Amino acid sequence: MQKKGFKLFLRFIFFTSFLLLIIFLIKSRLYFLFPSRELNFENSSNKIITLSDNGLEFSLSTDAKTVDNLLTEQKINLSEHDIVFPEKESPLLSGSFVEIRRAEKITIFVDGKKIENYTLAHDITNVLSENNIFLNPLDKVDPDKNSLIENNLEIKITRINVEEKVVSEDIPFKTTVKMDDALGWREKKVQQAGVNGTVNVTYKITYKNGKEISRVPEKKEIVESPVTEIDVQGTFIKTGKATSGQGSWYAFQGGLFAASRVIPRGSYARVTNTANGKSIVVQINDYGPQGKGRIIDLDKVAFQKIASLGDGLIGVKVEEVLN
Repeated sequence: MQKKGFKLFLRFIFFTSFLLLIIFLIKSRLYFLFPSRELNFENSSNKIITLSDNGLEFSLSTDAKTVDNLLTEQKINLSEHDIVFPEKESPLLSGSFVEIRRAEKITIFVDGKKIENYTLAHDITNVLSENNIFLNPLDKVDPDKNSLIENNLEIKITRINVEEKVVSEDIPFKTTVKMDDALGWREKKVQQAGVNGTVNVTYKITYKNGKEISRVPEKKEIVESPVTEIDVQGTFIKTGKATSGQGSWYAFQGGLFAASRVIPRGSYARVTNTANGKSIVVQINDYGPQGKGRIIDLDKVAFQKIASLGDGLIGVKVEEVLN
């Protein structure tokens, strides 16, 4: 049994050696018939290459040896801002991919400045990064920052800033008036002086390109309350003899004035509407009236205090004021 296995092993060795010999002879014969040579794709003609010009791809057949030769052959002009990859000096092989990226002119308006530049970026976000322009969360970009770049594009950036500011402001004091019949009607005195209070107001202020466009109060904190002013007004009127008759009106100086034939100019008179009891103190600054039964001619403004202009003539009591 061992002898049989040994014979099989010898046959395997013989067959393998014979096969290797045959392969050697075949390769040797082919070498002499077809000597080996170095392939030179660089010098081969009619190379098929792919050219991408700013995203537009073309398949071309060319004899150009370098990228620069290809550009000349195809009459492709590049500006100083355009780039080509691989570089112009690179050899051109069959199957090569040549990419041209055209620079676009852009203008950026930001922070009161006008920036003119060229870019190879595809969108506005990358353009801003190239020009070291950083956006705050509320800033606005027109067109939108994700927009694609096109030649002569204008980009406008509006800076929007919001801040909180505490401002100290006055609280105006109020005034109350007390009547005192012990004082003459033209007398007035301050019983208690008014003092403004103070309040701290927290404002939310919005700025557009550095200019304030809105101010909204968010919170108020009273620091000091105001002090109310108290004034005392005299009401005592000393009058002379009363005269009854008709009162009329006319347009003159537009105030609490009247014309009288009896009371001297510069003096004062109290005029009472006998129909409704309303009265007013006027200063005599004119002479009149001339109509029968009319004893005083009130300025239009004064007449309206005690009657309607449509009444025309009203019954009045006129008293000269002596104090």
